[in-house]
Amino acid sequence: MELTYSKYLEIDKLLDLQIPQSTPPEHDETLFIIIHQTYELWFKQLLHEFEKIKIDFANDELFGAIHTFKRCRTIMKTLVEQIDILETMTPMSFDSFRDRLDTASGFQSVQYREFEFALGYKRPAMLQYHTGDAVKRLQARLDERSVYDFFFDFLEQHGVEASAADAHKSDEATAAVQSLFHKEPAVGILIELMTDFDEGLQEWRYRHVMLVQRTIGDKAGSGGSLGVDFLKKALFKPCFPILWSIRNDLG
Repeated sequence: MELTYSKYLEIDKLLDLQIPQSTPPEHDETLFIIIHQTYELWFKQLLHEFEKIKIDFANDELFGAIHTFKRCRTIMKTLVEQIDILETMTPMSFDSFRDRLDTASGFQSVQYREFEFALGYKRPAMLQYHTGDAVKRLQARLDERSVYDFFFDFLEQHGVEASAADAHKSDEATAAVQSLFHKEPAVGILIELMTDFDEGLQEWRYRHVMLVQRTIGDKAGSGGSLGVDFLKKALFKPCFPILWSIRNDLG
């Protein structure tokens, strides 16, 4: 059988995956489903890219890591921009089908939690909100070395010896990374791309919190999830803290 565009991308299967729960379907429920399915696809791609970045760092492939972080940064910008689309849905529109979500909530996204763990922002307490195979996947992410850990492997190959765990609290480690930033311009480009990505993630968290607050206020989240107060706790929590510590003396 000839391989067509539709077959290669499994278009028929893809377009069958949007199944509104409201009867008759509320107009904006389709948008809600498509946006969140798209997020999951981008999370999958980012997790895929992170594995390459780890290899690049381990092998001192600086330009490979630069290229891949540039892609990750661009994807992160897309994730932020998708909130603009979701914000075209009014609180009344969301409320028209919210009760149909039952216990379903974006808080249950296993891939998003993997995404955080893979970067190095690891909160073991998050496992309590998952069951079965999801717990195994997340535990594996907790146990494996993160992108941030591999970044310090890369730094070691460039003369910076420090541990990812507490490097941002060490004046010596901060000074060493600052010096590397100035001495090796290509490393400086990598650091700026990583900082852009980290800033984009923090922007996404902030935009997400504000989206939730403008849509449901201070009520509990969908499916009884923890809502705005919980989401706010993750604001301004960088995944790469050393890259923010060095900002005090980069002039």
